[in-house]
Amino acid sequence: MSDDSRRPGAGTAAVIPAAGRGVRLGPGAPKALRALNGTPMLIHAVRAMAASRAVSLVVVVAPPDGAAEVKSLLDTHSLPERTDFLVVPGGDTRQESVKLGLDVLPPGIDIVLVHDAARPLVPVDTVDAVIEAVRDGAPAVVPALPLADTVKEVEPRPDGSPEPVVATPERARLRAVQTPQGFDRDTLLHAHETVTDGVTDDASMVEQLGKPVVVVPGHEEAFKVTRPLDLVLAEAVLARRRANDGF
Repeated sequence: MSDDSRRPGAGTAAVIPAAGRGVRLGPGAPKALRALNGTPMLIHAVRAMAASRAVSLVVVVAPPDGAAEVKSLLDTHSLPERTDFLVVPGGDTRQESVKLGLDVLPPGIDIVLVHDAARPLVPVDTVDAVIEAVRDGAPAVVPALPLADTVKEVEPRPDGSPEPVVATPERARLRAVQTPQGFDRDTLLHAHETVTDGVTDDASMVEQLGKPVVVVPGHEEAFKVTRPLDLVLAEAVLARRRANDGF
């Protein structure tokens, strides 16, 4: 990539959609508000984004009826003073919520990160690597890891009967995608205005535009907290960090 395509002065914002209920973690508070080491997962995720000195704004997209609660939550936890924070109510789907977060971004933001609130432990080096790749000219960037397991494509059986294997994809060509995903702001806005089909991540929307999406190395600690066992693992990671950092 030539130096002409670099944008060293580009402002960066992170959008965190946190309007989901998290049904796989069971009944109770929305997943993003579940406590992890006594602090809501959402606060961990916000701190993870704000840990990057390149991120000047974090937009949290709250449950439609919970924006005031989330705003109060952010106000009661210590967050970096160099970073601004906004809370906006979300929509019925993740895609709608991300778009509502994009709508409040101020001028001067050229790079946008979209991060899962359920990935509270992503290291700052991963965040910075995504931002740097967008600065170097990539319209869309995803952190990802090679797969440890062989993957089978199957024919689903809604009745619960054994599912026939259709194919075995070549594992070396597969990656498990994480967040934050990083984007050129105009590209992401165009994707949200153009792609209306249900998609599982924002990078898929950019792919549908025919624009390139590149992968940078992810991190094993950027896993998604989805099931109760994930909470146990996340607590263990935090305990190891406290021991290593001396607090």
